[in-house]
Amino acid sequence: MSLRVIAGTARGMKLKPVPGCSTRPIMDRVKEALFNIIGSDIRDANILDLFAGTGSVGIEALSRGAARAHFNERDRAAIKTIYHNLDHTGLKSKARVTRRDAFDLISRSPERNYRFIYVAPPQYKGIWLKTLAAFDANRQWHNPDRQIIVQIDPSEYDTNPPFERLLESDQRKYGRTMLLFYRFALHSDAR
Repeated sequence: MSLRVIAGTARGMKLKPVPGCSTRPIMDRVKEALFNIIGSDIRDANILDLFAGTGSVGIEALSRGAARAHFNERDRAAIKTIYHNLDHTGLKSKARVTRRDAFDLISRSPERNYRFIYVAPPQYKGIWLKTLAAFDANRQWHNPDRQIIVQIDPSEYDTNPPFERLLESDQRKYGRTMLLFYRFALHSDAR
């Protein structure tokens, strides 16, 4: 699979994939659709790419004008790949890369006021639901202006997740990829 930056300052630059099969990169057409949905809201925004893999989503955000991107990943090969891709695209100065367990990161307060959080964990293990439940449980992350975007296989979708403060605001399906959009409810919206 060929990975590239679709638009912005690094447009057309190829990204290196993570060796092996430990990650599932977002396909270009899904990434393009995602950023068409986000639109100009990405400009000057902070983004957290929680299960970053190649760094493709965060790099696309930076290329399109995001202020900062935080890439978090546990896999060593993926971390090396993210650094390579940031160097290659010239976007390293706007990036922070951490090698941490995602749930440890979520258990603390956010390092920045992230406008977008991208969640694309390993498939078929229910990790996306556990991740959103962790965000839902930690009030320090609750912000009605924050959007959490989840990438899953459609077969993983749960129509009735047990969240108190997270509300699904949109969903899109592109073949074997589903994007789910969540926001934190205002007090009056809570279930």
